[in-house]
Amino acid sequence: MNNRTQASRHGRTVAIVAMFFLFAMISFVTNLAAPIGTIWQGNYSWAGMVGNFMNFLAYLIMGIPAGNMLVRIGYKKTALVAMATGVVGIFVQYLSSITGADTELFLVYGEPLMLNFVIYLLGAFISGFCVCMLNTVVNPMLNILGGGGNKGNQLIQLGGSLNSLTGTLTPLFVGMLIGTVSSGTSMADVTPLLWIAMAVFIVAFIIISFVAIPEPNSSSQKGRQIAYTHSPWNFRHTVLGVIGIFFYVGTEVGIPGVLIFYLSDSAVSGITENATAVAGAVAAIYWLLMLVGRLSSSAISGKVSSRTQLMTVSAAAIVLILLAILLPSSIRVSMPAYSVEDGFTMAQVPIAALFLVLCGLCTSIMWGGIFNLAVEGLGKYTAQASGIFMMMVVGGGVMPLIQNALANSIGYLASYWLVILMLAYLFYYAVSGSKNINTDIPVGEEEEIPDAL
Repeated sequence: MNNRTQASRHGRTVAIVAMFFLFAMISFVTNLAAPIGTIWQGNYSWAGMVGNFMNFLAYLIMGIPAGNMLVRIGYKKTALVAMATGVVGIFVQYLSSITGADTELFLVYGEPLMLNFVIYLLGAFISGFCVCMLNTVVNPMLNILGGGGNKGNQLIQLGGSLNSLTGTLTPLFVGMLIGTVSSGTSMADVTPLLWIAMAVFIVAFIIISFVAIPEPNSSSQKGRQIAYTHSPWNFRHTVLGVIGIFFYVGTEVGIPGVLIFYLSDSAVSGITENATAVAGAVAAIYWLLMLVGRLSSSAISGKVSSRTQLMTVSAAAIVLILLAILLPSSIRVSMPAYSVEDGFTMAQVPIAALFLVLCGLCTSIMWGGIFNLAVEGLGKYTAQASGIFMMMVVGGGVMPLIQNALANSIGYLASYWLVILMLAYLFYYAVSGSKNINTDIPVGEEEEIPDAL
């Protein structure tokens, strides 16, 4: 093995580690929204998922621009811009803990809207720009570094494992800091996590600055221009995959998000002590099982196709949620939880909580599977497709918001019928919708055209 080959492999390994690190930060920032929502729901009955909605709304606005950034300035610079944006977004959220609590703006549903809540929503929105850009960088890069196909999916699942690890820790930490929501609970209770998030982004910015990341689109910067005669919208399996991502993220976020509100509501869940802390700990198990699922998927993805995996887990998740909805809540099970007085302990929770957190094993591999199937065969259109996918991640804000509205009107568990409908679509996509029927469209760089003289 010559020195050039060794250097190439070393550079590839460093690039993969860097992408894994960014994958972890995506989940850390995103999963602050739902548990922090329990604070604001104590002040505004309608506000539980609004911060989460603002976080994901940014995807709708930033998705396509983020994809264009990959083409114009490259993966590394896009990642650096994203991390700088993340620091700003988290800092604005912190500002909501120290200002505006005494400034009333206007009434919403008969309740006075305070300035500090608006500041928090702005911070959540800015943070959404950050995670949108990071997602746009990480997913196609890991797919490229893995060589596409099953190997590309394998790398995405490994990176997703770190994503799940931070997703496990975030609601747990928020629950530990809050304990039980009361009239005195405020954003000031979770500011330690916000400072940690800002510090991690700053450190990550410094590290990534010194990491060499491959730039697949760099050829267009060397005196040549690539002709894009089509677009990702011309590929049926990509369009259906975009819809799948919309429903998937709504499913992934909605399952634990509404579960937190369900368990935190003592009158419904029957948890009378440290309900929010228990809810955060139980929801953390969902993300922990996502970690287990992604690690398991990464071990088999080299041999088992993304299509087979997506088909299996979609069907299994439907069964689990049906059990959660239909079994009586009077059946209780003991699950790991957290108590302010006793630390980690066991708590009696409705059996529905067990089946809902088990869905983490199923949702764990859906993102990588859908993305991998939807960009298969796109070639030079992959970066553009990644931007479109990021735009549709807004589903993680829209669908949980709808589910939360249903929960407030027809009940927490009944709201999960919406999740079943979304999972049914993902099952269809795995069975039929993911097949590429547009193989006649040229996707190679042989269409390159020289720059005008």
